[in-house]
Amino acid sequence: MALRPRVLADLPVSPWIESTLRDAVEPFPWDAVDANIEAVYTYGHPTVDGTLLDRMRRVRVISNFGVGVDHIDISAATARKIQVGNTPGILDGATADMAFALLLAVGRRVVEGDRYARGPEFVRYDPSYMLGREVHGATLGIIGMGRIGTQIAKRAGGFDMTVLYCNRHRKPDVEQSLGVKHVSQDELLRTSDYVVLSVPLSGETRHLIGKEELTKMKPTAALINVARGAVVDTDALAEALKRRTIWAAGLDVTDPEPLPRDHPLLRLDNATIAPHLGSATEQTRQRMAQLSIDNLLAGLSGKPLIRQVNA
Repeated sequence: MALRPRVLADLPVSPWIESTLRDAVEPFPWDAVDANIEAVYTYGHPTVDGTLLDRMRRVRVISNFGVGVDHIDISAATARKIQVGNTPGILDGATADMAFALLLAVGRRVVEGDRYARGPEFVRYDPSYMLGREVHGATLGIIGMGRIGTQIAKRAGGFDMTVLYCNRHRKPDVEQSLGVKHVSQDELLRTSDYVVLSVPLSGETRHLIGKEELTKMKPTAALINVARGAVVDTDALAEALKRRTIWAAGLDVTDPEPLPRDHPLLRLDNATIAPHLGSATEQTRQRMAQLSIDNLLAGLSGKPLIRQVNA
């Protein structure tokens, strides 16, 4: 009986993925690096760099569960002729939904309201208490008009929002189909009521939003991050929220992730934080799982990946 390919995986993974892996390969836990490992499966963003890959000279493919691959050194993999796969085009709608869930929660102070409604102080309805800010008719600024950014812009149409965007390259087709306007990042920050981040993390986008950028935002504006935590300077954001130089933030991702339990952001009422739920629907996660397994098996068979990351 032929030996099954050895795959390094950051176990535990979901039960379905683990069962599927064990049917086709022999998964090894992350601390069991072996010279005979032939593939790597990344589930929870473990670091894959040249040093690790040099310990596994037989690796032919790295398959990532998710779109973001900032934890994988793509150049190191490419130099070693290792294919890297991810799962784009599957989680766009779910992540855009999450962006709007945070936007609405921040705008209408839903999380604060939930805590208040459950607490001992809510004994009388007060029409002047806990006023939020309107979403319909507001100006939405999207930094990063890729697949997810486009889906966010589509949803904004249902709220009669004016949509601005900035991107490395203009998207005339999106401008025409959705009526969005391309502006500079400075103009977007100065004029938007809600700023949504949907860019990949790279050297160029790390701390894309820092103290200087937050200062440009309106004091009534909110920042929504469904990209990666390190796109925002966490300390600068915490300070801006504390001083109320911006009104609020809705974060699906943080830097670090998770935040230390004593982090200042966790004590701020104007910060709504979710535990990285962007693609966390049953349907989307199942499609991501299937594509990540398909990528893995294709690479082990010497075939092109269904979705491959380019260096």
